[in-house]
Amino acid sequence: MRSMWKRPGVVSAALVALAGFLLACGPVQAAGWGTIKGQVIFKGKVPENPKVVVTADKDHCESKGPIYRNELVVNKKNKGVRWVLVWLAPVKNFRAPPADALPIHPSLKKVPAKVEIDQPMCVFVPRMIGIREGSQLVYKNTAPKPHNVMINGGDEGPKLNQLLPANTGELVIKEVKARLLPFSYTCSIHPWMKGWVGVFKHPYFAVTDADGNFVIKNAPAGKWRLILWQEDVGFVIFKSKENVGKIITVKDGGTITQKITLEKQKD
Repeated sequence: MRSMWKRPGVVSAALVALAGFLLACGPVQAAGWGTIKGQVIFKGKVPENPKVVVTADKDHCESKGPIYRNELVVNKKNKGVRWVLVWLAPVKNFRAPPADALPIHPSLKKVPAKVEIDQPMCVFVPRMIGIREGSQLVYKNTAPKPHNVMINGGDEGPKLNQLLPANTGELVIKEVKARLLPFSYTCSIHPWMKGWVGVFKHPYFAVTDADGNFVIKNAPAGKWRLILWQEDVGFVIFKSKENVGKIITVKDGGTITQKITLEKQKD
């Protein structure tokens, strides 16, 4: 006997009913707002960050020093891990939360018009970034050398490969859809260049700084899942496909502090 979830008519009717129920319930309300602070610390010996072998435009790319791969950047002084993407999600259904799954603080309801990424000295800046669905994603080229931006964003898109002329090149992507994991972008002229974009339906995300620190302000009070992702290790906290991240409780007017360990898996 075929499962009801494999029969299109039944699935459609169920989805329509569910959508109606969610609309009738209205948006999720917050019982106050709090702050989440944290630091991601590397466990074990600090790994080396290898230098890139520059194969094009060497005079420009290395004019201010060597370029590093930056796939896993750990601060040698405090073991803080840079460029870890951190975000809040519902405890359940964290892979594809509905638009109103997280209440949004009044001061954060306005979606930023755009978020920019530049390409100075043959690297993408920033390497990791989070944006909200509804913001334009803008790639700029202020360098004196041409670059290109190549993206394969999977089923959600975007998919493109566009040349950006020297000094004035700009690529504006007007629509970027939210998804669970960040998508990568590269430059085929300078193949070591790489970066990542995480896209969310809410403003509760952050990227760790050079000391591994992050802050998420005006987060809704309640129990949520705090998820962390780093390009070289994937999910920082992974127990199973249905249990990633850490369950935390945000209290109204309070600050919750998290110290999270990142461990590189052995090959």
